[in-house]
Parts: sequence; structure tokens; C-alpha cells
Amino acid sequence: MAERPVLSVNGVRLEATPSGALYWREEETLVVADLHFEKGSAFARRGVLLPPYDTRTTLKRLSAVIHQYEPQRVISLGDAFHDRAAEARMDEADAALLETMMKGRDWIWVLGNHDPIPPKRFAGEVVAAKRIGRLVLRHEPTEGPSPGELAGHLHPCARVVSDGRRLRRRCFASDGERMVLPAFGAYAGGLNVLDEAFAPLFGPVTAWVMGRSAVYPVGEARLAPDPAPAARISKAG
Repeated sequence: MAERPVLSVNGVRLEATPSGALYWREEETLVVADLHFEKGSAFARRGVLLPPYDTRTTLKRLSAVIHQYEPQRVISLGDAFHDRAAEARMDEADAALLETMMKGRDWIWVLGNHDPIPPKRFAGEVVAAKRIGRLVLRHEPTEGPSPGELAGHLHPCARVVSDGRRLRRRCFASDGERMVLPAFGAYAGGLNVLDEAFAPLFGPVTAWVMGRSAVYPVGEARLAPDPAPAARISKAG
């Protein structure tokens, strides 16, 4: 098995995993962002038909990484539920799987813009933000300097230039002072780390790109912006 790269945020050593979860070994804490449970069913209600298995896929991936690390604490950095009715739409088997994962460990729900109210069935600590040691965990990153901030919301992805080829993958974005985690949800999209939304957050950014079995640090020099929509149409045509 490939060795997991260890990075540092505000002097705290953290482990980025190819699942999209972040592990803080000293605190036995697993951090995930933007699970977006029931996004598929939300789209279906608006007439956009997607396979209704995104919640189960996300839960199985989360269960696997919890089984791997056996954390004492799990922190969800907001937007765990895609909307306020998502909890009620969950299949009973999916809800039971989530309850099983929560048993015997501390579980912290950070509120997000999609889920600004606490879940009713899935009891845990509910916070707007959580400070632990040198780190502060919240959903939306704050503009300007914020050493030790771990956030989600922006769903970072990287478009990497390598040997004349370009590939696009979810990534952890960090400059060593703070980090934005990738979306963990199966149907969550992604925003290029070179997008202007990231500009107020970082100095030179490193994209810790999620591969099949490892995470690879990629500096700005090897990152590329997404092509403009018109360029995509022209190339396709």
C-alpha cells in the first residue's frame, strides 16, 4: 500500500487520504466535508433524473475510511445533508448505516449553508465552528488570513498538466496556513483551485490531488485553469 502523504496546516500534521477524508492522528479525528446526502433525490424532485444511490455510495466510502482509521471523533464540515428535507428522504437502510458509524465515537456536525439546522435523528454535537488546539473547523472559509482554518464549501478540484496531458481530480487545497477540503459526496461537483474564489484564501497553493490509492502534492506551476465554455464547444465541434 502506498504511504499516505503527511502535510502540515498551521504546524499541525495531518494526513490527506485518497478517499477525500482528512485524518488528524494526534487527536484520533477524521474530518470530511460536503457529504451532500440525498442530492440525487433532490434533483429527481426537480425532474432531473439521476441514479438514486449517491447517499449509499457516500456512506459506504465513509464507512470504509472509518473502518480503516477507527477514529474516536468524526467531524463533518457542513452540507452533510443537501437540503432541509434530505434527512426525511433517506432510505431506512442508509439511515441505519449512518447510525452504526456514529455509535461509540464523538460525532460533530458543523452547520453549512445547505443544512443550517441540526439533524433530528442523528444525534451529535452541533456547532457553527469548532476550535481544537491550533485548528478551527468551519464550513465556509473566511476571506483574508485565517491560520489553522479547515473548511469545505468550495469543493476544490485541480486540473493538472503532466507530460502534455491534463487531468482533473478532486483535491485538498492548502498553503500550509489553512486548508479547504474536497467534497466527499458522490454527486458533489468541484471548483478549480485557480478560480478567483480561492484567491482571497491562499498564498501559493498546493493541490493535494486524490489518486486511486494515494494523494499527490502538485504545485501551482503544474496547475491549469479550466477551459472557458466557448473553448470547450469549439474543441468539441
